[in-house]
Amino acid sequence: MKPGIHPAYRPVVFRDRAADFAFLTRSTATSDKTVEWRDGNTYPVIDVEISSASHPFYTGHQRVVDTAGRVERFERRYGHRGRGR
Repeated sequence: MKPGIHPAYRPVVFRDRAADFAFLTRSTATSDKTVEWRDGNTYPVIDVEISSASHPFYTGHQRVVDTAGRVERFERRYGHRGRGR
């Protein structure tokens, strides 16, 4: 890499507040907030809204959408037109 043109590549903690999960990795991302890690060192911390610890694809927990209620409301409003014909 050409010196002086690239951002600093250093250890950063990414923290998922929703799942109470954090991991230390290397990144060029910056933050004014810091956290003391398990090894006793202080690192910049970046809070994320979702990670593999809280994403439904990885956890297997999905929100249930009330589609039956929506269908019933639609049928009450517009009737059963067009079914079976």
